[in-house]
Amino acid sequence: MASPRRRAVTSPALAAFGRQFRRYRERAGLSQARVAQRTGKTASFVSQVESGKKRCKREFVEIMDPELKAGGVLLTLHDDLTNDGRLGFPTWFDWPEVEAEAEVLTWWEHTVIPGLLQKESYARAFLGSDEAIAARMARQEILTREVPAATTLIAFLSESALTNLIGSRETMREQLEHLIAMSELPNVTIQVVVNDDGVPAGTGGAFILATMKDRSEVAYLETTVRGITTDDDDDLIGLARTLRTLTSKALPASMSRELIRKVIETKWT
Repeated sequence: MASPRRRAVTSPALAAFGRQFRRYRERAGLSQARVAQRTGKTASFVSQVESGKKRCKREFVEIMDPELKAGGVLLTLHDDLTNDGRLGFPTWFDWPEVEAEAEVLTWWEHTVIPGLLQKESYARAFLGSDEAIAARMARQEILTREVPAATTLIAFLSESALTNLIGSRETMREQLEHLIAMSELPNVTIQVVVNDDGVPAGTGGAFILATMKDRSEVAYLETTVRGITTDDDDDLIGLARTLRTLTSKALPASMSRELIRKVIETKWT
């Protein structure tokens, strides 16, 4: 029986704010005890704010922003955190940190190859700078690292992602060969979703579902405007429904590799 779905025990958005607060505190050379003294709190409270376990009031940030020489940045982040609407995840939320801490990532892409599986030549078609490309390549290290243990990736790809021309034919051939190589890693599963009954699946858009070590889940949804991060119960239930459909229409890993090889030979060679 599958583990029950859980919201994050520690809010990822609060944890992201806490990391920013800690960076400014450490840069200013202040201890948690000094922050506690200055704000009339305890060092334990400051620690919990920095770890995302407690939400601090704006008055707390109003005191510390100038003392940490944050130039209003922490106040802006705090306001974004509390005013960004129902989802509760501000636009500055750092998804890559959640991605790196996740135990399992389940990824659906209907148009392109997932970023964690992209070759550099393929990524250049989307990213406009060497810095952005280097950052994407660095993110991929979570799949091959030894400490902590490598992240498990389950990637569902539409057939269209294999046949859409990105860059050049050579770029596509190298990218699909890379997919085959990555699919042979013990922690990476790649399955191609086929539309063999005239009913396409996953038409709502690409998404990533991160399962954390405490079994809580956080999702990243791609839209034409911006990415949305959510741990809302209704959103997670909807994604679970989509994943069930994708799983029912996906080829097994071995058959998916064969299909990828066939696409290389018939379209990109």
